[in-house]
Amino acid sequence: MVGLWRHTGAWRGREGAPYSTLVPSDEVTINYRHGLPVITLTLPTRGERCQFTVKPVVTTVGAFLQDVQREDKGIEKAEVFATDGTKVSDSTLMEILLMNDFKLVINNTAYSVSPPVKDKLSSEHATEMEDIKSLVHRLFVALHLEDHQIRKERELLQKLDHLKGELLPLEQMKARIMDSADAKTSRLLWVGLALMSTQGGALAWLTWWVYSWDIMEPVTYFITYGSAMAFYAYFVLTKQDYIYPLAKDRQFLHYFHRKSKKQRFNVERYNKLKDDLAEAEESLRRLRQPLHLRLPIQEINDKD
Repeated sequence: MVGLWRHTGAWRGREGAPYSTLVPSDEVTINYRHGLPVITLTLPTRGERCQFTVKPVVTTVGAFLQDVQREDKGIEKAEVFATDGTKVSDSTLMEILLMNDFKLVINNTAYSVSPPVKDKLSSEHATEMEDIKSLVHRLFVALHLEDHQIRKERELLQKLDHLKGELLPLEQMKARIMDSADAKTSRLLWVGLALMSTQGGALAWLTWWVYSWDIMEPVTYFITYGSAMAFYAYFVLTKQDYIYPLAKDRQFLHYFHRKSKKQRFNVERYNKLKDDLAEAEESLRRLRQPLHLRLPIQEINDKD
């Protein structure tokens, strides 16, 4: 057990603010019990001895000071300073604080604290402790994994229902727009066939009934050359060859997006919802895999 004693003179923090020592001196001690530091002090207002057991690797300085103030409502200020007057952050772990001497300030009283030197664990004992921690972790996972998986599955199912509910009106609107765009594209293809048939019939009529082939041959040549120029212009503008299936898909998308703007169909939001839905379904599929869930296949099928 190591004692802590009150500073008998006016001690100043880094900011230069003096701390009075008018409060009567109370004994403060630190010792280790079951491997954990126990800080014992007398509460200024209640005059009772109180022990505070801290977990060095978990408890912070701020949490320790809050525990002290909760025990004694008369403590208006509790701070910790380094020996050079630098204030110790509330987020500092107690494990770090207990490595060196420090100043504990309660209200207007400053205490010089010299933590005891804790015996270092032997390598064998340290290895044993690590094995125990690993075993505890595995036991925790084994006991709580199924509950975690079920809770995660429930969250994913709720997310899927929510996404499907938002997608339903968009899917219906999309289906109407796609039907309209497909109908317009089909009409355009039939119009193209009709124009080509009309052109062929007109050239035949002009060749055999109105003029001769000698006159119509240059005309057909320039018509062919003009068609080649049109196909080349299509390639320059779209960076794609004029292949009938690709041209049909391009025209379909053109009608689809134009119709979407008129009916205020948000394509980006629809795609985002579809991506979220696919991601949630994939997460649910992986979650229900027997190797991940660590349950028999029959039990998983029962849950489905």
